[in-house]
Amino acid sequence: MKLDARVVLVTGASSGIGAAIARAAAARGAELICVARGRENLEALAAELRSQGTEVSVRPADLANLPEADALASELIESGRVPDVLVNNAGAGRWRAVDENEPGESERQMSLPYLAAFELTRALAPAMIERGSGHVANMTSAAAYFYIPGANGYATARWAMRAFSEHLREDLRGTGVGVTLIVPAEVDSPYFDNNPGSRERVPRIGRLMGTLTPEHVAERAIKGIER
Repeated sequence: MKLDARVVLVTGASSGIGAAIARAAAARGAELICVARGRENLEALAAELRSQGTEVSVRPADLANLPEADALASELIESGRVPDVLVNNAGAGRWRAVDENEPGESERQMSLPYLAAFELTRALAPAMIERGSGHVANMTSAAAYFYIPGANGYATARWAMRAFSEHLREDLRGTGVGVTLIVPAEVDSPYFDNNPGSRERVPRIGRLMGTLTPEHVAERAIKGIER
């Protein structure tokens, strides 16, 4: 799928990998719908991309809140702007062992990324299927492939994203809607600044893979979607 003149919706677009994906898609001529909880950073990104000739819509929303996810999907469907590409990138959660988690923290960790991705995809998939085209790209982590001490809630949510993507691919087989699972190793992004103590728990084997930039991840993600 070439992204020129396509509508690409990116969640968690206010910084880090999400912002980098938005920029990479814009560079290929896409129209952007940028979603995140914070309006200020979204507006700054939108101003940057508009100055380069990209059409950008900003939608502040907390996708961990089901009514907000449904409202966003309904607005897009009713306005005839069902995205050609949905990038479920929004995520959160500190690296903590099970006994270190606060009450209710596991629910918040599952809400972003897994439940937010599931619910937004669920709401938009029927329109994509009816149209006979589209693509869903889900962001997870290499933590979805290993058992890591001190990252129980975080890693479990990323395993859920992996499982969701594989089952989604089967659900959508033959509909014209594709699925890409994006699995970066450690990324030098604001995530670790926002979740202190997490970087120190990345397994030492991760050092063999090196640290990626958000721009590198974004470029590989876009190439995967295009293929």
